[in-house]
Amino acid sequence: MKAVIMAGGFGTRIQPLTSSIPKPMIPLLNRPIMLHIVELLKKYEITDLVMLLYHQPAIIKNFFRDGTDFGVKITYVTPLQDMGTAGAVKCAEKFLDERFLVISGDLLTDFNLQKIIDSHEDNKALATITLTSVKDPLQFGVVITDKEKRITQFLEKPGWGEVISDTINTGIYVFEPEIFAYIPAEENYDFSQDLFPKLLEQHKPLYGYTAKGYWRDIGNTDSYREAHHDIFKGKVNVKIDEAKQDLVGKDLRLGSDVNLNDHITLEGTVIVGDNSQVFESAHIKDSVIGRNCTIEPGVRLNRCVIWDNVYVKKGAKLHDSVLCSNVRVGHGVVMEEGVIVADDTSIGEEAYIKRDVKIWPRKVIEAGATVTGNLIWGEKWKKALFEGAMVKGLTNMELTPEFVAKLGCAYGTMLPKGSHIISARDAYRSCRMLKRSFIGGLLSAGVNVRDLTMVPMPVLRYKLRTFGEVGGIYFRQAIDDPASTEIVFLDGDGLDFSSSMGKNVERIFFKENFRRAHHTEPGALSEIPQQVTDFYREGFLHTIGKSPLQKKQFKVVIDFNHSSASQLLPGILTQMGCEVISLNAYVDEERGIQAVAERQQSLAQLSKIVATLEASAGFWLDPGTEGVIVVDETGKVYEGAELLPLMVGLALRSGEKGLFAVPVSAPSAIERMVQERGSAVTRTKSADRAMIEATLSSEVVLAGTMDGRFAFPKFQSAFDGMFAIAKTIELVAKGGLSISRVAAEIPQRVFLQTRVPCVWDMKGGIMRKMSEDSLDKEASFIDGIKVHFGEDWALVLPDQYLPYVHIVAEARDAKTAQKLLDEYKKKVEGWKRELQ
Repeated sequence: MKAVIMAGGFGTRIQPLTSSIPKPMIPLLNRPIMLHIVELLKKYEITDLVMLLYHQPAIIKNFFRDGTDFGVKITYVTPLQDMGTAGAVKCAEKFLDERFLVISGDLLTDFNLQKIIDSHEDNKALATITLTSVKDPLQFGVVITDKEKRITQFLEKPGWGEVISDTINTGIYVFEPEIFAYIPAEENYDFSQDLFPKLLEQHKPLYGYTAKGYWRDIGNTDSYREAHHDIFKGKVNVKIDEAKQDLVGKDLRLGSDVNLNDHITLEGTVIVGDNSQVFESAHIKDSVIGRNCTIEPGVRLNRCVIWDNVYVKKGAKLHDSVLCSNVRVGHGVVMEEGVIVADDTSIGEEAYIKRDVKIWPRKVIEAGATVTGNLIWGEKWKKALFEGAMVKGLTNMELTPEFVAKLGCAYGTMLPKGSHIISARDAYRSCRMLKRSFIGGLLSAGVNVRDLTMVPMPVLRYKLRTFGEVGGIYFRQAIDDPASTEIVFLDGDGLDFSSSMGKNVERIFFKENFRRAHHTEPGALSEIPQQVTDFYREGFLHTIGKSPLQKKQFKVVIDFNHSSASQLLPGILTQMGCEVISLNAYVDEERGIQAVAERQQSLAQLSKIVATLEASAGFWLDPGTEGVIVVDETGKVYEGAELLPLMVGLALRSGEKGLFAVPVSAPSAIERMVQERGSAVTRTKSADRAMIEATLSSEVVLAGTMDGRFAFPKFQSAFDGMFAIAKTIELVAKGGLSISRVAAEIPQRVFLQTRVPCVWDMKGGIMRKMSEDSLDKEASFIDGIKVHFGEDWALVLPDQYLPYVHIVAEARDAKTAQKLLDEYKKKVEGWKRELQ
């Protein structure tokens, strides 16, 4: 007699175990599930097998080959498309000219197949469906038979009100070859949906046989884990390749060349595959360890399934979890029940993986991270949610509606019940979607939300300076990665969240210690867009004034990047006395942030238009409305390291005096300019909040970053690209010189920067080496380590959020600057090699 093994499914429900192998090849006690089916068929002398493949067929063929090594003969059939269960068997019709049995390749069962075959023959059936009784029949197809065991009715996944039996279809069938007359060729056709109802309707001899014994459909990850539990409890007997050891009171199975330390604790059934090693003081209970694995000292494994080539470092505690092949688990990691970690994933030390989390292949979990949700897309689960004042992730992949709703609930839990926060977003649909989910979480914690809908972020910050709200939240598309969304958290003064505030939200989020408002007390949602915009406009015009522009009308060209600032800023500038030529001044919710290449094209176009129209200036406003790029009257573009000295120069030329706040990495030309005009410079850390905190001093007239963001504290202590544009126009008018003339007066120095890739674990070591190297040099430690060589200098600065170390060098001439940059780059790369 022949048997057909169905082995073509995608295994979608059991992902991520099937990310790299087909479902029938998932290891069960270090053997593919399908091999247990082959052994069962052999037990009843069914050795002529047809394997129906579809998804990743090569993996199955390479393992079983022609079947000789397993004592069977195998014929492979691979349909060209998904034909359904019955349609796939139809493709093997030419090999099935006698009675045959059909069985799934992903079942675990010990049914007596001979009794099923005998029942089929006794009933002279055309088709026999093997049945069994289960506690929960809702997820299976219930089958009803009469006294003669003839099938009378099918109930496909019924509700409890429809359940009149607990007998279900197990997916094991016996057919006569005449069955093919009822299956159409080259058509997607299913046994349960199509064939069996047709046989029932035509009153064909369709019978059921209720089998006794163990049966489990390994259809999802829970069932996969439970199958191992059942084996260890003795509910089903299966073949185990590893040899049983002669130990009293222990069921230990060891493969060849296993290194098992004497001082380990074993409970229940423990299986260890070939070439694996388990070190002292490990505690292992009811677990399977694959081949070529290393379990370091002090590891605790309780009811775990570990595949091949897995490394678990000392002190890790894993409970009822599954680790697929090539997984690395760091020191002190804790995994709760139900965790699934797919192939080629690395988990950093002291990470905590919460219950039922599934991690897809090739992910990196940072050291100390707490993972509370499935990690499917992206590459990394970070130790901290916050990057400064923001939470950033891939839209609808890492930042999903459910993730964001939890984040909103965590934020709301931190705030007083009944308090108010204010929310807003940029122009893009994805931000609207995620903001609405976040607001739902806030309301559930009893926090009220005043929603500004779509406004520029500086407007939101300006509103928070007034009484009424304890904080703010802003959703925007990331400028450096259009596929990502940034959620920016603001305190009650409109300043970026402090690190302690972010940690409080993280703590609540990871512990899921959410406050749930009573059903009569959820937060309220209201919209107040117009009044806030009017309030911002009034404060803006009051601070700028009109006097500088009364003598001469300024013509400016502004690329608004489809942002909502296009609905606000032109009117303000017109009231100031400007003639405004607007580019990309309509809101486009579908367009998204420009790619870098497209941005350069836009700047080139802006430059050309400014020169052609003989405008006084041009401005490129970033879509987040916080940063700007300036174009002078000749069409020259100023951005990054060039723009900050220019803005300082414009302020000084117009008579501004006071303190100028700039990051430690800013060009030293700024000091020279400022000192000549009787003002001073304060160097700050590069972090946004550090810069903004500097503006709280009444002496500061301007704070600027190295990426074109500026704050003018007389208006508000926040980066505001719209106000920066207006202020630049005012400064040019008051100073009486064109932008190009002011730029020409800036002391010329050569400023160079680069970065070196550096994993997080090495950053501390790199900075220690840098500190030791700088002992006999003049150095400052405001942010990173800056070494001075007379007027020249070099800065080594670890990135706050990315795996890089930045190197900045400045000198009188290009040759010296390049030499300094190369020298410190070489040093950092050398220190990296030492630390590896």
